[in-house]
Amino acid sequence: MLKKNTFILTILFCCISLIQIPLQAQKATARVSIDKHEISIGQQATISLQVIAPKGRQIAFPVYPDSLVNGIEVLGMPKPDTTFAHEVMTITQKYVITSFDSALYHIPFIPVIDGKDTIKSNDFGLKVSTPPLSEATNAYLEHLKANPNDSIIFDKLAVNDIKPVQVPDFVWQDYLVYILGALLILLLIAAIIIGIYIYKKKKEKGYYFKPQIIEPPHVIALHALDHVKVEKLWQQGREKEYYTEITDILRKYIEDRYHVNAFEKTSDEILAIANNFMLADSSSDSLRQILKLADLVKFAKYKPFPDENDLSLVNAYLFINQTKLEVPVTEVVNEIPEKVVHDNNEPETPIDWTISDDDMLDEHKNK
Repeated sequence: MLKKNTFILTILFCCISLIQIPLQAQKATARVSIDKHEISIGQQATISLQVIAPKGRQIAFPVYPDSLVNGIEVLGMPKPDTTFAHEVMTITQKYVITSFDSALYHIPFIPVIDGKDTIKSNDFGLKVSTPPLSEATNAYLEHLKANPNDSIIFDKLAVNDIKPVQVPDFVWQDYLVYILGALLILLLIAAIIIGIYIYKKKKEKGYYFKPQIIEPPHVIALHALDHVKVEKLWQQGREKEYYTEITDILRKYIEDRYHVNAFEKTSDEILAIANNFMLADSSSDSLRQILKLADLVKFAKYKPFPDENDLSLVNAYLFINQTKLEVPVTEVVNEIPEKVVHDNNEPETPIDWTISDDDMLDEHKNK
């Protein structure tokens, strides 16, 4: 029984060895085919080199930098295509070729590296022929052979291109340099035009750009009062808004005209400071009437009479017109009298124009 089992195992091992030996001894094979066996000068053909080898083999195809053989140029070598089936791989490498010499070419083989071995493909041929010439062209060539001293007239030769000249696809990046150059030229022209315009404007008007017109405080205040007059707030029962706008306009005017923090002062404080600037009693009276009545309306809910509302707006106009800073005259007085003498021959008491630092705006302190 033991002998029988040993015999069976020996037979199995032998069978397995016989199966593995062909697999290990199998070599790669290479086969070449060409899609066109005959081409005209300048036409292209494709060579397909197919290698069948066991899976995992290191196969290396030849790389031709310029020519396959003398007279046949290699234009391209696409990426190889690989397929697998039953532990066998099939690799196909293509070569795009052309020729400009008419002849019958014979390629004996294309070598392929299989690991450490080199395998050779089958041979193949390629016929490159010149395009057929017309009878007129052949006759003219015969004439040139008989008269070699004659100059060639290409119209009579009637030799045309194999293919018409192809127009390449439009790619805007190819014209980027020209586009940038045109833009730079346009910018330069625009800069020259602007420079000429500015120069002429400077020469005619004395300035490059129109200066900003800064209106004096009294003009701004009078325009604001005109706007309040048009709004007719108190006629709509909005007396509080009416007096708020008038007092804000006057505070802004006093602040810009006399550089006093009028928005941070109470009505009494404004009147006390304003007394230092008022040359006419009517100015102080007008300002006092507006501020006192405004405080009653805003804080005591006082309902003023229509005449009081009109009077407040009139006094606001009067206060601004009496205290505005007029444009200085061209004539300058050489001497200013120290004392102003009235009709009663009594000197007028000088006005105290000093303002405390607390009442001045920050930008006018320490000047």
